[in-house]
Amino acid sequence: MKRLLAIIAILTSVAMISLSCGKNEVVSSGYENNVVYEMNVRQLTPEGTFAAAAEKLPMLKSIGVDIVWLMPIHPIGVLERKGTLGSYYSPKDYRAVNPEYGTLEDFDAFVAKAHSLGLKVIIDWVANHTSPDSEWAVSHPEWFLRDENGRFIVQHDWTDIAPLDLSNEDMRAEMRDNFRFWLSRGIDGFRCDVAGEMPFEYWESMISPMRKEFPGKYWLAEGEHPEHHTISDFDASYSWELHHLLNAIAQGKKGITDLVAYIKKNAELYPADAMRLAFTSNHDENAWKGTEFERMGDAWKAMTVLCWTLPQTQPLIYTGQEIGYDHRFLFFEKDPMPQVEENEFTAFYRYLASLKHSHPALDAAAGQEFNILSTDNNTLKFERISGKDKVTVSVQLAAPWDWSVEVGNL
Repeated sequence: MKRLLAIIAILTSVAMISLSCGKNEVVSSGYENNVVYEMNVRQLTPEGTFAAAAEKLPMLKSIGVDIVWLMPIHPIGVLERKGTLGSYYSPKDYRAVNPEYGTLEDFDAFVAKAHSLGLKVIIDWVANHTSPDSEWAVSHPEWFLRDENGRFIVQHDWTDIAPLDLSNEDMRAEMRDNFRFWLSRGIDGFRCDVAGEMPFEYWESMISPMRKEFPGKYWLAEGEHPEHHTISDFDASYSWELHHLLNAIAQGKKGITDLVAYIKKNAELYPADAMRLAFTSNHDENAWKGTEFERMGDAWKAMTVLCWTLPQTQPLIYTGQEIGYDHRFLFFEKDPMPQVEENEFTAFYRYLASLKHSHPALDAAAGQEFNILSTDNNTLKFERISGKDKVTVSVQLAAPWDWSVEVGNL
């Protein structure tokens, strides 16, 4: 009986959540209704080059993509390299591009074509470490963390990296110059790798001056602390907790009360203008945990709808999802996806993007009203309202994993 009363209390307390009542006043970034596409250049095409990837941009635009996030484009170190081609996240030179992808001029041409289509381009930035044989490891060995024997102190099983001393002011100054180098070439921002394992103040020292020199750029943290918004000043952060929760719901390990509790928690902890990147897959999940079809089974579509419609969510499409490619990409080898025609998966994402773009009520951070209407029969029904625009979403969180979206005006 006590457990039942607790569940009723949770549901009652979130029945009327208004994101306009967040901890901070909502400030528009201009990215609230944007759709992000994570592009794995190595695997997107048989060629695996910027030039070949550029030919895919019109299709991505037609789906409704707004921001193209390029996985790391820098040359990969050779020392301690994993596999044949190495990890994208073991950069050797911050001011060069991986010759596997082409030249710096090829990169510039890719960005120019994206901009001509109205797409933004951000690049993946690895600020926590370099490769052991990086330019900095040679020219500035004092910028790295080492043990008493002079060996690099590595995290996890990342034996192919050399960790930077993030407190070193000279290194920080050079890192800021590297950000300027790419922003001056016209890119639209950065996805910052392992931001969640780095000091909030470090990122504030990077982002704050860049915002003054290059206003209007987009900053995405691979981390999910509220401080990434309140201190570091990122526009968006990962919602790993939501992702893991959706996996668990799809596998029958969690349920509707857990999702409602998450929605309430997110509204309480994060500023109202914090955008939370929501996804059913990305490069990490795909390579190490499996595709959305492996992890979520028949529930993948219902879970995807939640990623696109829950409050403050900014949706992500990973390479291959736009055609329903059920395959774990090899991480350290060439493993290109097949070149197939658009299909029902493409149409599904195009539909969701159209909803996102045409309904301000679905903006990631615009101070909308959010109401949970029902939680009966394992079905979460909610509405989002902005001005006269209203979107009502119903998602069944158990087999047969049904969903519906209704739109209208007040």
